[in-house]
Amino acid sequence: MSGIKNQLAKNQRNRVPNVVQNVAVLGATGSIGQSTLDVLSHLTDRFRVALLSCHQRLDRFQEQCDRFRPKRAIVTGPRSAEVDAWLGGKPGSAVTGSAVTGSSEPGSKETVREVGSDRLIEAILSDDIDIVVAAIVGCAGLESSLAAASAGMRLGLANKESLVVAGELLIAAARSSGAELLPIDSEHSAIFQSIQSGHGNSEVQRIILTASGGPLRQWPVRDLENATVEDALAHPTWNMGRKITVDSATMMNKALEVIEAKWLFGLTPEQITVVIHPQSTIHSMVEFCDGSVIGQLSPPDMRLPIQYALTYPERVPSPAHKINWTEPHQMEWYPVDPERYPALELGFEVARRGGTTGAVLNGANEAAVELFLNRKIRLTEIAKICRAVLDHHDYSPSPTLDELMRLDHWSREEVFRWINLPC
Repeated sequence: MSGIKNQLAKNQRNRVPNVVQNVAVLGATGSIGQSTLDVLSHLTDRFRVALLSCHQRLDRFQEQCDRFRPKRAIVTGPRSAEVDAWLGGKPGSAVTGSAVTGSSEPGSKETVREVGSDRLIEAILSDDIDIVVAAIVGCAGLESSLAAASAGMRLGLANKESLVVAGELLIAAARSSGAELLPIDSEHSAIFQSIQSGHGNSEVQRIILTASGGPLRQWPVRDLENATVEDALAHPTWNMGRKITVDSATMMNKALEVIEAKWLFGLTPEQITVVIHPQSTIHSMVEFCDGSVIGQLSPPDMRLPIQYALTYPERVPSPAHKINWTEPHQMEWYPVDPERYPALELGFEVARRGGTTGAVLNGANEAAVELFLNRKIRLTEIAKICRAVLDHHDYSPSPTLDELMRLDHWSREEVFRWINLPC
């Protein structure tokens, strides 16, 4: 934890004041990407949207491009008639290869349009980007997160899978390059904010990650196997994407956050506790060795941790919702029932073992969630499938990136094999 803080302090001393910084928003059409652009629209004197990327939702992406006029806009999804039509750009635009020619200055009237993940990596490494907001969902965001960390820039990390799959590699890349790695997850941002009082890692007794419990928190355990997709997506406090919302229902999101916290803050699994906090007002807490507990509170609004990652160490007025202290407010927390949320223990196991386990758990979960959303399996089968695939893989304690990517692919195929579906 102290290493990350020292690097942030060093970079802040070297930061030129009053200079507009260029921001890349990766995964712009998702919930985090949209919230990031909303924050940036309120901070135009500080930031310029220089690069946008998306995987799908081209109609929304085009609206974002029209509004923010980035230097480059990149679609990472497969080529299709819709993508080719988008590449054609405005009437009269000249297309060279897979890009529309236009101005190279961010904020200009023309945007260079491109397709392909390789173009995205090239743009991150070659353009004058100061901050990357990594909001691509799933393992698909790992390569771009590693590129940003290796390039020594500020990385606002909403893509928890990058740390889950390749935490050791990502942290090493950031330390080597001097990159600033700031969490955008509300829980890890809360921990980061709570520890800013200058305490060293030796003074931290534990961190307490809070979980809403998801939309099925009060269902009888015996009824969970009958939960529909619609039931699992009806989150009571957060408005998130479909995959993350299902992860909240199974508490796999918290399992992944345990692994993420281990890497971000240099903690042992024994220093991490998870509690259910249905109101989603306390976003997480830090308990120090003297028994003092410091937490971060706010209404559930991702714009606050996003803005803090952009403006750190400064705090400026935010569009995020604020607590109304004139109204009564109840705050509760409860222990996690392992029978209701068996996925959580998988996160602690991966945090203890490390190596290849994160890649396998993440890949298996992404595949299983997709099957659930397509109504091929039950919600309660997600954790069981992940356990089976995790137990079945060939473990390595110090894998390379290529090995991690191979196991990510293997784990997804293995999910289909376990339930006898074609890959």
